[in-house]
Amino acid sequence: MLRAAALALAAGLLVAGCGGSSGAAQEEPEDGTLEALWRAPGDDVAIVPGTADFGPGRVRLTFLVIDDEGRVVTRPTARVWIARGLEQEPFAETTARSEPIGVEGSEEADAEAIFVTHLELAEPGTYWVLAEPEGGRKIQAIGNVVVVDDPAAPAVGEPAVASETPTIASTGGDFEALTTQSPPDRELLEHSIADSLEAKVPFVVTFATPRYCQTRTCGPVVDVVDAVREQYGSQGVRFIHVEIYEDNDPAKETNRWVREWNLPSEPFTFVVGADGLIKERFEGTVSVRELAEAVEQLLVGA
Repeated sequence: MLRAAALALAAGLLVAGCGGSSGAAQEEPEDGTLEALWRAPGDDVAIVPGTADFGPGRVRLTFLVIDDEGRVVTRPTARVWIARGLEQEPFAETTARSEPIGVEGSEEADAEAIFVTHLELAEPGTYWVLAEPEGGRKIQAIGNVVVVDDPAAPAVGEPAVASETPTIASTGGDFEALTTQSPPDRELLEHSIADSLEAKVPFVVTFATPRYCQTRTCGPVVDVVDAVREQYGSQGVRFIHVEIYEDNDPAKETNRWVREWNLPSEPFTFVVGADGLIKERFEGTVSVRELAEAVEQLLVGA
């Protein structure tokens, strides 16, 4: 699914940015612009974004780069430039790091790794991003980041929503009602969000559906959360998994807990402090390193 979307997105961006395939002569881009970097020797493709719900400030952007033959480009790092427009000079340059998807033994995902970078975007608006994986055959991937005044999902610094999410106790041990994970991970189903907030206990909560995730990264995200739980669960941090569909049926609407948190997509993972405030959030896939670092710095070491 991701690869099909990538090819469609690439085609749309190539038409929009380079005048389509009418055969008409194209003007050379001005030196120093983002378009000039994109038109440099190498394959010109579109990034496949893994995140989209952005507010002003520090933006975590995840993306895949897929070449013109539909293959995922996996390299340790990628150079990233950002500009206000395709015909403008970049105002910032940074690096994206390749992060693994899932853990060893996780169900196969659409890719083994995904690029992750952080951008400082203080104002709402549409930004253009160019990514060039480092090493190997040259390839440049272009895309947009749209920053809005208020992202849909709760932002860092906002209070966590006190949702009465289901637990082993509240369902009488009905694991089919609790999770689509097989076998079910009991340790992620013992506590609700509301109970954790009332107890003033720091916690990590992930909203994901292992069985029905459309991009096959939701199951690995639950695996990642459990791997981090094994590291920090004994240090007073709770870890919670919440499914996203009503009755765990993808033919039905998303459940009330997803609606209470106003999540525009899944998976979503939140790191919440003992004060009930969201300390970090991860849209889409998140690696063990990223989540463990957030828990260590923001919950255990706070």
